[in-house]
Amino acid sequence: MHKVSMTVNGRPVSGEVEGRTLLVDFLRVNLRLTGTHVGCDTSQCGACTVHMDDQPVKACSVLALDAEGADIATIEGMANADGSLSTIQQAFQDYHGLQCGFCTPGMVMAAAALLRETPRPTEAEVREYLDGNICRCTGYHNIVKAIMAASGQEVVPVAAE
Repeated sequence: MHKVSMTVNGRPVSGEVEGRTLLVDFLRVNLRLTGTHVGCDTSQCGACTVHMDDQPVKACSVLALDAEGADIATIEGMANADGSLSTIQQAFQDYHGLQCGFCTPGMVMAAAALLRETPRPTEAEVREYLDGNICRCTGYHNIVKAIMAASGQEVVPVAAE
């Protein structure tokens, strides 16, 4: 067993892990932060996307020990300080950017990283950035609209279509 310490959603945390423990398992099992989903175990789907030192990573492909000293942000840390939904989360709700919701945490985390890098992306940039995140339900159309709306760009509301 190895001791690991990091900051998760602004809070210092530590725990004992085996050398093979994945970051996603440390978050879900040790810290009980179950918003980060395990979808494929092969880093294909992006459901486990978190931010490590402000960079999006697939937590199923990072060892917990490799996150030693890192600053980790999960979907649980995305809400505003008062508990209300962040701009991105609200846009996903407003523009129906989810159906079953399984991919949503990873999509929101990817969207946050994109908007940090490119505050006003084009639709093509959004679609390209989401290439590593799979949604089996929505067809991505409303996810893209939600991200565009979260960037402050005018989007035709879903109800108006």
